[in-house]
Amino acid sequence: MKRLLLPILCTLTCVLGFSAASVLSAWDENGGRVSRAREDFELMRLFAEAYEQIEGRYVTEVDRRSLIDNAVKGMLNGLDPYSTWIPPGDLDRFEQYLGQEFVGIGIQVQLQDGVPEVLTSLPDSPAWKAGVRVGDLLERVDETPLQGLSTAEIGELIRGPIGQAIRLTARHENAEETYVVTVTREKIQLATVTGVRLTEAGTWDWLLSSESKLAYVRLTHFSRQTPDEFRRAMQALNAESLQGLVIDLRSNPGGLIDAAVDIADMLLDEGRIVSMNGRAVDERTWDAHAGVELAAEVPIAVLMDRQSASASEILAAALQDHARGVIAGERSFGKGSVQNVIRMENGRSALKLTTAHYLRPKGTNIHRFPDYGPDDIWGVLPDEALRLQLEDDQWKELRLSRDGHRGIAASEDIAAVLSRDPQLNKVFTWLQEQSQ
Repeated sequence: MKRLLLPILCTLTCVLGFSAASVLSAWDENGGRVSRAREDFELMRLFAEAYEQIEGRYVTEVDRRSLIDNAVKGMLNGLDPYSTWIPPGDLDRFEQYLGQEFVGIGIQVQLQDGVPEVLTSLPDSPAWKAGVRVGDLLERVDETPLQGLSTAEIGELIRGPIGQAIRLTARHENAEETYVVTVTREKIQLATVTGVRLTEAGTWDWLLSSESKLAYVRLTHFSRQTPDEFRRAMQALNAESLQGLVIDLRSNPGGLIDAAVDIADMLLDEGRIVSMNGRAVDERTWDAHAGVELAAEVPIAVLMDRQSASASEILAAALQDHARGVIAGERSFGKGSVQNVIRMENGRSALKLTTAHYLRPKGTNIHRFPDYGPDDIWGVLPDEALRLQLEDDQWKELRLSRDGHRGIAASEDIAAVLSRDPQLNKVFTWLQEQSQ
């Protein structure tokens, strides 16, 4: 066993010895830095000793790479929910997530009381065309039962080579009988900006009401292509003599901050969009530039809910603080922390590490820290006149109905949509009043 501990300790001793030498050259009166170097050395020695004992004495043989991966994950898990370890096998999938381009069948799965449930079935994806819907419960992928598997393990079964078919056994929500479909994996480019309905030509109809010229744009996520998608939507709407715009950010979990900044810049002619500060990073600011994609006289209403987070909150807060848009719906999630992706192992793996927090244009806090309550300052609060908190069951039902359509009104008129969506109905009524 000493054969493992010795080289590890030798390496750590060399690294920490070099650090100690640097510290000694910058000696301060209290000797605090030297004390810190000694403490670091003892902690690294503890880690090496634990590694040796587990590798040598555990009841079954262990994979040494897994030991290190789990150790790094453990360090990050003790910090916050957003700092994560991306090992070599997961890095490609992480980059696909940022680009919103996948090879798969077009569903996302979550565990609901231990049962795999379809969280998202993307419009026009292979799964959608096969009849798989949001809320369906998955039982098998090919011949493999899914009971007891993690979402990561289920994802591994669903993913695979493009053009290869898999067989899903599932049942619709509240149904007794299962159904079986064969689905072929495809390359899927996710649209992150959607409208009211898709036309036969494959373009989006953006208008909630052709009579009053009120438009609806939903942002499902902030990815690399989101600003271009949003700009094309605004260019199409500029020809409509708009009288109001709804930007729906409900259940938008965020994504790339630069994408949110770019969209805010399209709607603001000047002023601060967001700033960032942290213990070990330089303060950074983002400001709007002259020129907008939407006329300043067009009123904007932004819909938020309890799952609107991160980049969604940055965009909404910028519009609210500059009085460019009103906020409707529910208070946002409160995720205003900054994660840097730090490449490791010559780019084979990465740390997604929280390094700073975002501040609104007025300098107030976005992030909801663990000890914060409802009376503390965090997130984005709706304007009082447009606040509408949904009951949990109503919120879930509404979320599933949004995710389950090719637009919010794929096969029904807008009156039916407004009747089942009280938050959108409230905003629609407000925008109508503003246009009179």
